[in-house]
Formats: sequence, C-alpha cells, structure tokens
Amino acid sequence: MQFRFGETTIAVTHASRAALQSAVRARLAAGQGFALATINLDHLVKLSRSAAFRRAYAAQDMVVADGNPIVWLSRLADKPVDLLPGSDLVLPLVRDCAAAGRGLALVGATDAALAAAGARLMADVPGLNIVLRHAPPMGFDPEGPAAAALLAEVAASQAGLCLIALGAPKQESFAARGRALAPAVGFASIGAGLDFLAGTQVRAPEWVRRLALEWLWRALSSPRRLIPRYAACAAILPGQVLAALRQR
Repeated sequence: MQFRFGETTIAVTHASRAALQSAVRARLAAGQGFALATINLDHLVKLSRSAAFRRAYAAQDMVVADGNPIVWLSRLADKPVDLLPGSDLVLPLVRDCAAAGRGLALVGATDAALAAAGARLMADVPGLNIVLRHAPPMGFDPEGPAAAALLAEVAASQAGLCLIALGAPKQESFAARGRALAPAVGFASIGAGLDFLAGTQVRAPEWVRRLALEWLWRALSSPRRLIPRYAACAAILPGQVLAALRQR
C-alpha cells in the first residue's frame, strides 16, 4: 500500500505483525538500528501539508498501518495490511528487546508517566533493562540542539530500542534524526502508548475498538482538540479512496 505526495511516496512496508516482529528481531540481534512509524489518516493530512514531515517519513525503515481507514484503503487497493496501532506494539517490541538482551530507552510523555509506564513494563517483561527515561519539556524541538544532546544520551546508554511518545510530527522527526545520530538504536514512534500503560490516559474499551469506533471515543473525550482534526481526516478520504482504487 502506497501514498503519494508529489514526488514523495510513502509505503506501508510490513503488512503483518509477524513480518514486522521478524524484521525487528533481526535488527536487534544484529545491533542494527531502525525507525518505525505507524501511519494513520491524521498523518496523511500532515504529510500533504508539510515537506519536513514527508522527509521524516521517508527516513523511516518500517511503516505499518495505525487506524482502520488505512486498512480499508489497503483492501481497496488489493494490497491488504493488518491493523498495527503503536499502542498495541509496545509490549511485543519491549519483549523482543529484552529477549535480545538489549536496553530500553523511553522518551516523551511526562516524568510521572514514564515512571509508571516503566514500572508496568518491568513487571510484565522479565529481564527488561530500562537504561534511560527522558520527558522533554514543552516546546521540545526534534531538530534542535537539545534533541541532538538527547540522542547522544540514547546512543551512550547502549539502548537497543527507544520508544518515542512525542506525538506526530515530533516523534517521527526525532526518529529520523536518530537514524543518523544513534544508528545502533531502534526508534519506534508510539504516540500515547506510554500514557496508556501508565494510566495517565484511558484508551477506548476493547468492544469500542472492535467496532472501529476508537476515533469517536477519542473525539468525545477531547472534542475541541480532536473534532477539527477528524474533520480534516474525513475531507481527504474521497481522494484517498480514488488513489487506492488506482493501485488495484
């Protein structure tokens, strides 16, 4: 499944969790870094508006589908992919990291959320070694000198995996920069994944997710912030449907 933005093409690189985890395990075992992004409709809106975001996405080694609309579009294109939200990938990725004997870095959210998420991960994943926790301040610039210093810390910590919870487009930009400044580290952009683990944000119940209504749950929880975002997502859907049909 591909998405075109002028001369830039962004592709879903791994269609299933098994394919993704196989690639991640191989990189962790070899001490090779990677950048993983989870694409959704909001990202498509941002990609259409921002050349910098397109460059960051083009630097990702792995892209998976985060959101049912991406899955539905892939089926229209006759290139089906599985739904792999970043929040659902946290524990599998951390387990793979621990199994490879590599350290884990946590970047984003708040100090309290990182402490709670870290405690939950340590309880759920035997042998896990959390080597770094860092909650950047408000206004953190993934292209600025503070980000470069943080990436140097991540590299020095000997982390094999760094979970980034900064929100788009900051987390993808930070991961793209990390590929150059910390090339032995795997960077995974997971959005609110650490907050869900910490309990500082409440995820939609399982039955809501099964009905593909998590977007509505989130919109009702923060309507002023999210309804305009989802309206922009709905506006691009007709064009994306036509583009998917052209890929058949």
